[in-house]
Amino acid sequence: MDWVISDELSLTVGHVVGWVSAGAMIIGGVIPYIPQYRQIKKTKDAEGFSLLVCLALLIANTLRILFWFGKHFEYPLLLQSLIMSITMFAMIHLCVKTRNRNQLQQARQRIFTDFNAKNFWNWSDFQSYLDCMLVFTIIASLLMYLFIEYIIFVELVGFLAVFTEAMLGMPQLIKNYRCSSTEGMSLTMVILWTCGDIFKTLYFILREAPMQFWICGSMQVIIDLLILLQVYIYKDNTDTTRYGPHRID
Repeated sequence: MDWVISDELSLTVGHVVGWVSAGAMIIGGVIPYIPQYRQIKKTKDAEGFSLLVCLALLIANTLRILFWFGKHFEYPLLLQSLIMSITMFAMIHLCVKTRNRNQLQQARQRIFTDFNAKNFWNWSDFQSYLDCMLVFTIIASLLMYLFIEYIIFVELVGFLAVFTEAMLGMPQLIKNYRCSSTEGMSLTMVILWTCGDIFKTLYFILREAPMQFWICGSMQVIIDLLILLQVYIYKDNTDTTRYGPHRID
């Protein structure tokens, strides 16, 4: 009887741990952006945050959602992509609103339908960002529909999804190296990124997610650790606590 109770208890604990891990996986990715959102609202200054971060994450999570149709993976990972996409649109909306408000004089409106490559992802209205991602999603969805029977194509979409997200820190890493400085980067934010990426990668491995997930997750952790190493190497060159975070310039 004791061993039956012990097995039932172990099973219950396992379920609880599984649900907690899944919950952390779903919301953990957006937590580092909450302080940034609040900081922009408080200071009414969005210059410390690059909207290219939002572009990369929107592309990555859109591709991940499409990948799910070709190769089902766990629902928490799918839900995470949906929540992250909503979060990035919220960040874009706030940044565009803040930047327009801070303009000393009304500048010429830059919109998506101008099809001006010079102004790409630097538009004056939030609707343009929605339009751009809508066009991308339609094209990507059509390609997935046409080639969903081709496993190589499906696997490629999955790889591009997680690889795009994994490379988020690379421009920041290169910028720090060229400047021999980590000025403009929040140490707290990088630590949150690192902790989240380590947890995410372990989750991928333990839950036997598709190979692309944990390989690119490992790459992301390595980049995070290299950025933290730069903080130590360049600590005498800058004060890394005075500035807002931005992974991509």
